[in-house]
Amino acid sequence: MASSLKVKRCIVVFVLLMPFCGKAQINSTQSDTLFLNIDSCESMFLKNNLQLIASRYNVSAQKAFEIQAKLFPNPSLQFNQSFYNPETKSILPFGENGESSAQLSQLIQLAGKRNKQIKLAQANVQLSQLQFIELLKTLRYSLNTDFYAIFYLSNSAKVYSAEINSLRHLVSAFTIQLQQGNVSEKEEIRVKAQLFSLESEYNDLCLQIKDVETELSLLLQTKEVIAPRLNQRTIDNLSLQQYPVETLVDSALINHPDIQIAKLNTQISRLNYRYQRSLAVPDLTFSFGYDQQGGYVKNLTTLGVGIDLPFFNRNQGNIKASQMQIKMSEVTEQTQESTIQSAIRNAYQKAQSYNNLYLARDKQFDQDFQTIQQATLKNYENKNISLLDFLDFYNAYKQNVIQLNTLQLDRVNAFEAINFYTGCSFFSLN
Repeated sequence: MASSLKVKRCIVVFVLLMPFCGKAQINSTQSDTLFLNIDSCESMFLKNNLQLIASRYNVSAQKAFEIQAKLFPNPSLQFNQSFYNPETKSILPFGENGESSAQLSQLIQLAGKRNKQIKLAQANVQLSQLQFIELLKTLRYSLNTDFYAIFYLSNSAKVYSAEINSLRHLVSAFTIQLQQGNVSEKEEIRVKAQLFSLESEYNDLCLQIKDVETELSLLLQTKEVIAPRLNQRTIDNLSLQQYPVETLVDSALINHPDIQIAKLNTQISRLNYRYQRSLAVPDLTFSFGYDQQGGYVKNLTTLGVGIDLPFFNRNQGNIKASQMQIKMSEVTEQTQESTIQSAIRNAYQKAQSYNNLYLARDKQFDQDFQTIQQATLKNYENKNISLLDFLDFYNAYKQNVIQLNTLQLDRVNAFEAINFYTGCSFFSLN
């Protein structure tokens, strides 16, 4: 009878320790942990991310190319001086015994080449800015999804940690009781098997969390572990009712960086086609020359003009290629629009499905579990249920918590995907 009481006391310890063991493990790592909300996380990201810094340099470089495109061609100066006069046997003779000539020339671009180059450079500046925005949105989307994943996966890990620590105490107690003959070997093996299964699942979950933490740390350029903090009330109030799917699609067609980039690439292709056609027109070269005594009169001054004769090379290949690039860009633009529209509709349906499932959940479950927990413990003490049933109850609770965290993560990611594809923050998750 006393041995049976000891076993029951071990079970009581197992149950009572569950809410606290996980917390003890978490608190031990707080020294190297940053507790951040999503706003603080984004601020650190905007300041430290190396890809964004590199992209900003690219924008500055494209602006420098625009400055270069606005510059006029430099004039060309050529000067010739006689080196040796065989009659006077003098080196570098000047004056009447020497010969000096000079020519100043200036290239004049025709067919609006300079203006077309400027427009191309300006379009490339816009393209680099859109690419920066697209990179920013993509990295921010990765940042947010990683942030939410760590939060909800860590919540699931707490359940594993609590149950594992409790089961370890229970296994130790059962081992002692087995030696004293108070419990069966079958019961001890069942508890050990449950413990090993939980440890294996917990290890896989920790590795998954570690992978996400590594990616988030890389985005933030920090070595500290990020502990996310969410405003659960704001997340619970997310709703699709105020935004019809067509409104979201229309927003994406205007605001999504990928669509804007595709449209701008089409525009750049057209600008390049016009520029290539202008290259078929040869440029003029005006010149002014002076010749001391090499002409038909002394101190001869001349004016000249030069132009290439477009008999063979009229830039035919580049013009044809630029025409094909326009058609390719137009097809890419249409493909991008269709892809984004499909992605938005898919994300909208997912958000609707996850949202309905989340709202239909029994919110009293967490509160009722404490009552059910005590009732289950009493039934086990009174031998109304077996150890297998008792452990299955906690396993069912663990599965429910994990499924709830997975549902919340899927729901948040679906709303975040809508923000990403539309190019606007329709749904605030802060």
